Amino acid sequence: MTAARWQDALITAGAIPASHVPDQSLGREDLIDVAGAELVEDARVRAHPVEPADLGPAPISFLDAIQRWKVAYYDGVVPIARGYVAAAVRRRTPADRRLHTARERSREMLVTAVERLHAGVRAALETSGIELLDVPEMAGQPARAQEAARRVIENARVAIEKQLGEAHAATLAADEWLVLDGVLSESALLARHPRALGVIKSHGAQYFEGDDLTLALTIPALHRTSVFKPRGRARNEVHSWYLRLWPWEGNDILFGLLRIEARAFERSPAVAQEVSGWLVRERAPVSTPDARWDRLLYPIHDVETYLKARAPRELLPAPASRLPRAS
Repeated sequence: MTAARWQDALITAGAIPASHVPDQSLGREDLIDVAGAELVEDARVRAHPVEPADLGPAPISFLDAIQRWKVAYYDGVVPIARGYVAAAVRRRTPADRRLHTARERSREMLVTAVERLHAGVRAALETSGIELLDVPEMAGQPARAQEAARRVIENARVAIEKQLGEAHAATLAADEWLVLDGVLSESALLARHPRALGVIKSHGAQYFEGDDLTLALTIPALHRTSVFKPRGRARNEVHSWYLRLWPWEGNDILFGLLRIEARAFERSPAVAQEVSGWLVRERAPVSTPDARWDRLLYPIHDVETYLKARAPRELLPAPASRLPRAS
């Protein structure tokens, strides 16, 4: 059934159109915690200077994913959310410094409490041709229903990013690196890969306390912290370190601060020093006008821009005012 036909059938069956795009800039709530850490380099947390360096003759791939969703209809008080998740890997070689898409994947879905829908509304959704996900938690209080929808769509994004990352990692050349936006420890395969890196821009989870925390969060630009092993919620063991791209003085304490994840092995400190040198090169060109430009590596920004350009336009916030018209 075409989009117009199933949507018309949905409204005829009693669903009320809506256009609410919730805040989609929040980080993952399950990563907000005081997690703890075990140092694998130095007796106490130290700041190590980083010298910007080129990667050299090796190709490099960058992976990112997006999620878009909105409450598109209501059947009574039961929201019907429409979601879209996508991921892409874009690859750069020394011979051609431009990024080219190596692989991508997307998934669209309708999310609601299927069993609570009127029969006609349910029938219209089932004939839409879009994947229909039953989330019983979406029955009841609307705010809780929206949170349940968000979590389902977020999990779908994490899954598609993991699948694409694992598929691409299996094809990497002997000297090629894969840099993904987010935690490496979601995937056992990626966490063990010798040339995979996770780049984390948000810092809900804290790994140190006291003087160690102060030093970790106030390292100067072009410095990294000692390597440590994160504890707590990490699903697979990795080694990690903080890396500062830009001076934070006069801005915010987290300004320009990244946390990097890599394979846990005995040479982690040497690898941290090496890869930090070429990661700081990726801060230019600056990823403006994105508000996260201080922590957003330009190639990751490129992948995200590519994905956003291909996302369904109807899932973006309406540009027009929602104020009622005066009579």
